[in-house]
Amino acid sequence: MGVVVHQAEVFYRSPEVGLRYLPEGPAVCGPNRMSWVAIQHGSDARVGSLNILDTRSLNNTTVDLPGRPGFAFPTRSSMTWLIGLERQLGLYDLQSESWEVLVDGIDDDVEDTIVNDGVVFSEGVLFGTKHLEFNDKRAGLYLWRYSDQRLIRLRDDQICSNGKVVFCGDHGYRLLDIDSPTQTVVSYSLDVERGVLGDSQVVLDWREAEDFPDGMIATPDGNSVVVAFYNPTDVPFGEVRQYGLEHGDLEVVWRVPQSPQVTCPQWVEDNGSVKLVITTAAENMTTERLSRHPQAGSLFIAPTELATLPEAIVFDPG
Repeated sequence: MGVVVHQAEVFYRSPEVGLRYLPEGPAVCGPNRMSWVAIQHGSDARVGSLNILDTRSLNNTTVDLPGRPGFAFPTRSSMTWLIGLERQLGLYDLQSESWEVLVDGIDDDVEDTIVNDGVVFSEGVLFGTKHLEFNDKRAGLYLWRYSDQRLIRLRDDQICSNGKVVFCGDHGYRLLDIDSPTQTVVSYSLDVERGVLGDSQVVLDWREAEDFPDGMIATPDGNSVVVAFYNPTDVPFGEVRQYGLEHGDLEVVWRVPQSPQVTCPQWVEDNGSVKLVITTAAENMTTERLSRHPQAGSLFIAPTELATLPEAIVFDPG
């Protein structure tokens, strides 16, 4: 069977330049609703936002945050989001506009890092940080364990910790992790009780490529992963690709026209079918380069082969 190729289309493009700079982290947050984060509103900005998009009317509500969010996940409380913000993990209540810190002091023994990507799973939250200059192995990989609300550092040598998937099987948990500059997906066993990772194993390798893996999700059967690729070069389209985990075979490609810096994929339901929503970024693009890639910073949507929307694990704020 050959590789399936889909063409993505522009789904939503914010009229605000700041919201097009670094969109990431799309997440379903109810029927016909999805959220996403604008990590920062410009190259020198120290703040970003949570955005909630009505997928039918395309009305987008922006909630300015007191810092730069790496991720924001809806919770079992419809008005509360779990957010990794600067060097904190906390809960933001939309109604009261209040910020409750669950843990701070993240990466407190190094400078120039902030929280980046993460994932919620049944035992807590796995997330990483990024070095703001992208050139030093000082960023951390963390487990925030739900049972005792303890923060555990699993690694301290990443550069830009990005997409993560956690599988639960007969032999415990397995973490798939992206540290973007390594251009690999690495697998670890995860012992939640002891708070340690097993030995690393490279399962997908793009070290000869010109683009970099960014956000990542799994297919519902757990046999494949879908990875967004951030391409800093001039190409006519960006890409999201699906790879089988058993042999590393390329299975599906989603092409993202006029927007090479692709950041994150996510499954959503749209008009009774499962689609892939894709965030892209205008980060660090000059005016000249933006003219060549006029859809940079747009959110895209594309068809999939899925029949039903995968059930997501939702954080319980208690």
